[in-house]
Amino acid sequence: MRELIQFIASSLVDAPDRVQVTEKEEEDTVSIELKVAREDLGKVIGKQGRTARAIRSVLAGAAERAGKRVKLDIVE
Repeated sequence: MRELIQFIASSLVDAPDRVQVTEKEEEDTVSIELKVAREDLGKVIGKQGRTARAIRSVLAGAAERAGKRVKLDIVE
């Protein structure tokens, strides 16, 4: 799932080399933290959060196939 978020975020931003994804796995939940450059934050979140919501939907589908729950945090 980490690679999936890395690919999606890198495709959206102007500075793909500044995209950092960290993944913490607990029992049945995976917490993913996405860090992007300040100027790219709006591109990842999108208007009214639509892009972030779409990323979370894709991630939820991948997590369901793996039998896990997922939480995505987008930070500067």
